[in-house]
Amino acid sequence: MLEPAASYEELRTRFRWRIPATFNIAVAVCDRHADEDNRLALIEDRGGNVRRHGFLDLAGASNRFANLLAASGIGRGDRVAILLGQRVETLLAHLAAYKLGAIAVPLFKLFGPEALHFRLADSGAKAVITDPEGAAKLSELRDELPELEHVLVTDGGAAGAADLNAGLARASDRLTPMVTAPDDPALLIYTSGTTGPPKGALHGHRVLLGHLPGVQLPNEFFPQAHDRFWTPADWAWIGGLMDVLMPSLYFGVPVVAGPAGRFDAEAAVDLMVRHEVRNVFLPPTALRILRQAGVLPQKRGARLRSLASGGEKLGDEVIDWGREAFGLTVNEFYGQTEANLVVGNCATILSLRSGSMGRPIPGHEVAIVDEGGREVEPGESGIIAVRRPDPVFFLHYWNNPEATAAKFAGDWLLTGDLGRIDPEGYVTYLGREDDLINSAGYRIGPSEIEDCLARHPAVALCAVIGVPDPIRGEAIKAFIVPRAGHAPSPDLERSIQELVRARLAAHEYPRTIAFVDQLPLTATGKVMRRELREQERRNIGHPGQAPGRSP
Repeated sequence: MLEPAASYEELRTRFRWRIPATFNIAVAVCDRHADEDNRLALIEDRGGNVRRHGFLDLAGASNRFANLLAASGIGRGDRVAILLGQRVETLLAHLAAYKLGAIAVPLFKLFGPEALHFRLADSGAKAVITDPEGAAKLSELRDELPELEHVLVTDGGAAGAADLNAGLARASDRLTPMVTAPDDPALLIYTSGTTGPPKGALHGHRVLLGHLPGVQLPNEFFPQAHDRFWTPADWAWIGGLMDVLMPSLYFGVPVVAGPAGRFDAEAAVDLMVRHEVRNVFLPPTALRILRQAGVLPQKRGARLRSLASGGEKLGDEVIDWGREAFGLTVNEFYGQTEANLVVGNCATILSLRSGSMGRPIPGHEVAIVDEGGREVEPGESGIIAVRRPDPVFFLHYWNNPEATAAKFAGDWLLTGDLGRIDPEGYVTYLGREDDLINSAGYRIGPSEIEDCLARHPAVALCAVIGVPDPIRGEAIKAFIVPRAGHAPSPDLERSIQELVRARLAAHEYPRTIAFVDQLPLTATGKVMRRELREQERRNIGHPGQAPGRSP
């Protein structure tokens, strides 16, 4: 989509979208590359157990997968949930769903039963693809999910679920993929909001095409000879799936699938060196962990051609460290699940400016607007907005027309993030318009956590905010008014934290808990999270204040 240019202006002027009348993600990223050469598509490294998969392998295997799903009654428009990490079955499940005209619903493997229940119930998923660990979580939910008819399990199956591998072995590898239009639904990704439950952003097949320029520019005109892409970002999120996996395969570039688990600096560098990775998307938290560990990947043999980062603000210190550690500039990018990769840097043609995320990616019109959708003057702060039509835009929120309407002001999609643009078009991120928490690259809405906290028998009232954290950008902090008869204690704190870990996800538990006598409320009884954030800012630098009680 993007050809190298001498300047950003030249690149933007000559760019044109080319969206065909029919487009299917699975055909575009797999089948069209599948020939007798069976060139490399995926390197799967599961803790030293390495498997290599060619495009021809993936085409046949995804046909088997699609036929297995079709035999189970899955067809156009049905939702297929995928509860797996970075592994070949995750990719095959996506390809199979797209080939049938079904809708893939990626789910984070660390979600607890409460988080899973909401997403599966709201989407009306007809099938779930998972592993034995995921099947165990689902076993306690099946009776509450009447629309969930099939659970297909890798690695030998599980009680009450079908053995995926056995089913694939019996299925045919011949299939004619469904002909789909660019706007036909393909992907449903849930994104946390600040009020109410998470929202499902529904995307059409064209979303892949909409991502391509935003992958190419921050990765220094990707693809080039010998490129090979890896990210620690989970494929359940838009960043791992559509910033790396699908665009790379679209261009015929191999992807490395790394082992699951907490990001480890030493293991990450070893992976990059061992598999000759050339292109990496590292979330800011991963970069900070590498820096804190004192690891210099270039000196260890890593030979990257491009390094991109996004999801939260980096800061000049991390970018400066990146030049020393990798021998290249970290190119930032910006977007969100509903409209991703719309702003970015490219060190070869853009002069990097302190605090700036870069300029609008060619093909996207980005502005700073007020709440009514009116553009503000250069240098003034406002809401970062993107103009429609745009192929990277979501179609709508699933089962939520009111939220869809509220996302737009006229033709402007309102990101909910605050920023400003200088006269030359460089965009600076200033913060959130709402209560969204950005922790380790995860955009987390407080409402879901608060609903979970309220289930604890010791919690009378609660509120959740993000507080500054040197590694994660923000950490989750909970303010809790205990019920009568429950006194604050370290044991109670751990009990509350474990509830969120178990019911929602490990990345959503409050790392800090403050037990307070009361919460700031509006006249209608709503918690004023903004006042809690202001209180936190006032308390910075006053470590002598007694913890556990509000001032």
